Amino acid sequence: MSTNWWMIWPGNPVLSVLALYALSLFFLYPARGPLHGVIRAISRAISGPLRLGARWLLSTAEMLRGRNKMVLLAHGKEEITQGIEREFERVTAVVQRDLHDYPVLQRKLMGEITRIEEDYQKCGAVPPTPPEWTKAVAAVAKIPPTADGLVQKILGDINHSIEKIQDKAIAEYRRSYECRHKILKGFMPFWRSLNQTLTQVDRNLTGLQESASRIDAQMEQYQQISVNSDKVEHSLTSSATTQFAIAAIVLLIAIGGAFVNYKLIALPMSAMVANDYVTANLQASDIAALVIIFVEASMGLFLMEALRITHLFPRINNLPDKMRRRFMWVAFSLLLTLALVEVALAVLRDWIVIEGIKLTSELAGGGTVAAAAEDSSLVNKIPTIGQMILGFILPWALAFMAIPLEYFIHSARTVLGVSLVVGIRGLAFALRVVAHVARQAGNLLVNLYDVLIFLPLLVERIVRPNGGQDVGPSKSRRVAPFAAK
Repeated sequence: MSTNWWMIWPGNPVLSVLALYALSLFFLYPARGPLHGVIRAISRAISGPLRLGARWLLSTAEMLRGRNKMVLLAHGKEEITQGIEREFERVTAVVQRDLHDYPVLQRKLMGEITRIEEDYQKCGAVPPTPPEWTKAVAAVAKIPPTADGLVQKILGDINHSIEKIQDKAIAEYRRSYECRHKILKGFMPFWRSLNQTLTQVDRNLTGLQESASRIDAQMEQYQQISVNSDKVEHSLTSSATTQFAIAAIVLLIAIGGAFVNYKLIALPMSAMVANDYVTANLQASDIAALVIIFVEASMGLFLMEALRITHLFPRINNLPDKMRRRFMWVAFSLLLTLALVEVALAVLRDWIVIEGIKLTSELAGGGTVAAAAEDSSLVNKIPTIGQMILGFILPWALAFMAIPLEYFIHSARTVLGVSLVVGIRGLAFALRVVAHVARQAGNLLVNLYDVLIFLPLLVERIVRPNGGQDVGPSKSRRVAPFAAK
């Protein structure tokens, strides 16, 4: 079939195209209005639902953000309440431990102060005044010197007596001051005791002041949470994100420890459980090893719940103390039993490895390797001892996985909620962009259609310059009224 069937003038495609274009104008120009309406209707049909969907997503995001904020503030309020309760418990313990004996301490202080005051008064005793004979000595001293031997002898005796009395008085003064110095020296133990007592009181009061400062800070944060402050929301969100990241890292480390534990007990479990393949790559012994690890993690979780370190199961925390202690001892006993079982499995694993080496060496016809395997020296026992230690420690290490697990669960709610809100807002933005593109695409098609029929539009504008540029055949023309008769 010929491909030139559309040509009006065969052999002249340009003239044929122009002729077809001229003929199409007779159909395109009258259909301008309806086609404009169809294009705009299609663009509105596409952009309208997209914009409605974007609005619905934004409203959903706001509602979800409100719920996330409510949950976040409730969780933050609960944590702050627990922190305030712990601070009050510490303050109560400090008061009962330190300030409970404050009356005794006060009596001790008053007694030491009284003794110091009495000793001080003793130190302040004034020595006796000089005797009256000093006046007589002053009168004798006024006697003029003379050559009389009797007078000189009397004066010499008086001088000798005065020197003896002076030495005696000086000795008494020295004894008096020595006694005062001894009393002052005896002050030192009382001063030290008083200093230690006051230091202890100051330390206790400082601890109470620090606890009061922490309580004030937590109460201020509690008030901000109560008034739904945005600052507290951002702070709690950042804290939850940090806790989520840290808990995820710790859980990954714990999963690594669980993997090591699995590798440690998988081989000996094959000697206890039939090696039937449950799936193509999973044996029954592997499932048994995984079950043991999961049971150890569960017992560790229950032990942490019974100790009230974690609060994943409120029913366990609300048990009576007697029942909770029994539950704690049951979980501890089961965990200890599983740890001892892993120790036995570690020994069994070493025995299986040695027997495998011996069997391989016997099949290979060598006796040196078998003799080395049978060597029971301490150096060859080091791997066995290490496996036994790991088998006993890893279950207890997995028990502490409950702490980061609790933080991970609580913070995941906030992090996932924030991520979901961001994702919904991003999707709403994408829908609005697509709706805008669809609407502008409709306008573009309308303009392209007008460009295609620009000749009739140009003629219409020339013929009716004031008739409106956008008036087409589909537009209702204004009918001139009839002339009045």
